[in-house]
Amino acid sequence: MSIPYSRQEISDNDVQAVEKVLRSDFLTQGPMVENFENELSQKFNAQYAIACSSGTAALHLAYASIGINSQSLGIVPAITFAATANALAYLGCQIKFCDVDPKTGLLDPSSLEKILDNESDFEGKKIITPVSLSGKIAPLKTCKELANKYDCLVVEDGSHSPGAWDHAHGKSLSCEFSHAACLSFHPVKHICCGEGGTVLTNSKELMEACKKLRTHGIERPFGEEHETPWRYDQTSLGWNYRMNDLQAALGSSQLAKLEWSLEKRRKLVQRYRDALSESPFSEHFEIPVASDGDAWHLYVIRFYRKGIRDKAYKFLKSQGIYTQIHYLPVYRHSYYERTLGKVRLPGAEKYFEGCLSIPLFPTLEQGEQEMVIEALNKFIRTKI
Repeated sequence: MSIPYSRQEISDNDVQAVEKVLRSDFLTQGPMVENFENELSQKFNAQYAIACSSGTAALHLAYASIGINSQSLGIVPAITFAATANALAYLGCQIKFCDVDPKTGLLDPSSLEKILDNESDFEGKKIITPVSLSGKIAPLKTCKELANKYDCLVVEDGSHSPGAWDHAHGKSLSCEFSHAACLSFHPVKHICCGEGGTVLTNSKELMEACKKLRTHGIERPFGEEHETPWRYDQTSLGWNYRMNDLQAALGSSQLAKLEWSLEKRRKLVQRYRDALSESPFSEHFEIPVASDGDAWHLYVIRFYRKGIRDKAYKFLKSQGIYTQIHYLPVYRHSYYERTLGKVRLPGAEKYFEGCLSIPLFPTLEQGEQEMVIEALNKFIRTKI
């Protein structure tokens, strides 16, 4: 028996939703995508949702639609999945990494402001991409205040945080403090479409640009009364980033279970907190601070001593328990070292050297969770 760090949850209702589409007239470009978009915008309190083929595609569409190009500067926290920065690189954008809080991995506003102050004479568009990490909301309000001060755009990467909120920074994905927000529907995320993503925004102009670019940059300018109603025109260079109806049907069924998923995750987190906040665990690693509005995509413990995390990863794997590291600082990837040189940020390095994501997903059973806790106990007793 093995326990993964995460696992999708597919119910009979999910299967039936996909089967219904398979038996319909449309597998792609049918009614389900628009239906899913409407549900997403209502759920997250944004005016518009533009569904697409992946979370990476969502970031690429959002960046391109607000005019990011080779004359732009993008600022990304160092602790995130590489796609947050990659989608800027696709557009030729200059990239700088800002530091993070060494305990949470969330963007450090003081590091962000230092970069913005140093780049105050930059003449092109500037964009900030705060990442709501592990289910905890990024400092969105603070980022928006800095964006206003330094004339920047803001796009939230909310791939880990549907349903997250806090009193200071509002609700993840609502676009209250951002021009757009992006969400992923990868299987281990809260909402599974197999693959998929969405851009959320309160801007009609941005919505229209995203919809055009996700379909090759094609527009259909004429109505049925025109002499050539069939005609379409490619007015810009876009991509084939469409979501299909099978993905949308699964996503719609999954979205209906989001509150159930959040509640299950919060109960599992409380059980971890009860067990891991005491000795001997507390002497070797710290657990994340919990807030009522956390969405808990991941449960990340952080070992105090450098080098212990990798030993724990290997030991737990030998016990059939799979963990993961979220994340290697993006600037450490060889591509970014070749293009940007060697970058090291103290908060990101401190967070990275100790972080370990232990199993957390809605269908994790109590007995499985107890196995994880006992394996951590055994590691501490026998390997440290």
